Amino acid sequence: MPHDGQEMPRTQALLSDLCPLLAAAMAPLTAIQDAAAQHLRALVSHEGKVSAALLEEHQRAAHGLAWLATYVESLRQMHGWAERLEDIGRFGEMEALILQIGAGEYLAQIAGGIPMNQGEILRPADLGLTRADLAAFDQGPIATLISGNTCAARARLVALMRDNAGRATFGASGLDDELEMIRDQFRRFSDERVAPNAHDWHLKDELIPMAIIEELAELGVFGLTIPEEFGGLGLSKASMVVVSEELSRGYIGVGSLGTRSEIAAELILCGGTPEQKAQWLPKLASAEILPTAVFTEPNTGSDLGSLRTRAVADGGDWQITGNKTWITHAARTHVMTLLARTDPDTSDYRGLSMFLAEKTPGPVEDPFPTPGMSGGEIEVLGYRGMKEYELGFDGFQVKGENLLGGVTGQGFKQLMQTFESARIQTAARAIGVAQNALEVGMQYAEDRKQFGKALVEFPRVSDKLAMMAVEIMIARQLTYFSAWQKDHDKRCDLEAGMAKLLGARVAWAAADNALQIHGGNGFALEYQISRILCDARILNIFEGAAEIQAQVIARRLLDMAAGQKN
Repeated sequence: MPHDGQEMPRTQALLSDLCPLLAAAMAPLTAIQDAAAQHLRALVSHEGKVSAALLEEHQRAAHGLAWLATYVESLRQMHGWAERLEDIGRFGEMEALILQIGAGEYLAQIAGGIPMNQGEILRPADLGLTRADLAAFDQGPIATLISGNTCAARARLVALMRDNAGRATFGASGLDDELEMIRDQFRRFSDERVAPNAHDWHLKDELIPMAIIEELAELGVFGLTIPEEFGGLGLSKASMVVVSEELSRGYIGVGSLGTRSEIAAELILCGGTPEQKAQWLPKLASAEILPTAVFTEPNTGSDLGSLRTRAVADGGDWQITGNKTWITHAARTHVMTLLARTDPDTSDYRGLSMFLAEKTPGPVEDPFPTPGMSGGEIEVLGYRGMKEYELGFDGFQVKGENLLGGVTGQGFKQLMQTFESARIQTAARAIGVAQNALEVGMQYAEDRKQFGKALVEFPRVSDKLAMMAVEIMIARQLTYFSAWQKDHDKRCDLEAGMAKLLGARVAWAAADNALQIHGGNGFALEYQISRILCDARILNIFEGAAEIQAQVIARRLLDMAAGQKN
């Protein structure tokens, strides 16, 4: 592999006119997506409407459409990223290689097979696409772009990455100066205060120390996007994405601390009364109180509409009875955003209400001292710094004034209003974990010598590192775009879902490949890549499992296709 004076000529690795080529590719790609959407809609429609039963029967095609659309949107956002960098004179060789390799790979996968996961490859035929539909892949801009993902291009990218150790700064991110300053600040914090300790916390299965939480509070993490009038910094969702990404690069548990307060605050901002906003938001912003989300129940999983935990009126207050599971950071928190059924005559989402349920933080030896609730820890592979719990409620008291919004039956709607932000945040955490895997894998490949040379000199190793870098940048740009949409009050459930869907897959692939680079050492607990692999695995499950996420995306795409057809 070229390095240390053996530089590959730029013309050998790079295509010319990358941005115009990708711009020209977007129209045929959009046409292919539209054809797949119309094909699927014909399969799953009954009497002019999408049938839930037929959509389930054709689930593979539906989820395939979600993945195809995610790839098309990813390429669109990569094109936008490149154009922005060109406009300010920062589209250099590294950025061009990332775009060239990424476009070539994703276009080739659209034509040949998109990996929904390791064992499920989506073929064009699964979406009803024919060779005629894919004619644009045989010649012209798409064919040229596919030809650009070469061994030489990947080797040159890794050679450039070796000069900066594969850091988060490889390739310009396309962010403005303010966001880059925020990134620099939290990168330093992550490198100095989080990364050196994360593996020890993981191996000992310890809670993240309160000292770290206090330092994060001083940095404004818990009030980052809370309006200034309520004690927050009033910054953008994009800023939270950057902070989550950098903190998660150090340890996903630390990166997830801020998202706890972010989602609780958004629930209150969107659905709370003026009094609830005034009471709770300043305390969340300062970390005077720490929140936890209490939604999921045993045997319900993603089917939140079927929750059974009930809230019964007790004078002017409420009594909660039922069971919850997979509750993150439950012991050390002060308030639960708790979803329960207030209308016993319902069996779906319409009878659910959200409560701001106060509790007393408990020590390790007595984690749930509040009357009416009990709990036990769920031991987990990764994502350990906040711990997971099962909770039981038996006549647990909640003040009447803590019914979110002061009206029953609004819980599910209130929760749905936060899903865009939650999925954007999960995508950001995935990028951070993936970036950590890349940096750890690259450092090991530089340090480890086999057969007289560093592992990074072997093409199969450098190929892995190159594709990690490329896919991280693709997922990053899709996530940044979702945050931009959110910041500009544009509907972004589709883009946020796509960012989460792709980001989770990218994180797992990066961690898996980085462990492979470590060989047998990667399987040893003493090496941090073993933790990164465990942490990466949860991203494809929480905030909506990949299959649920694909289903939601597909349904939205079908609705859009119906609008186009009509």
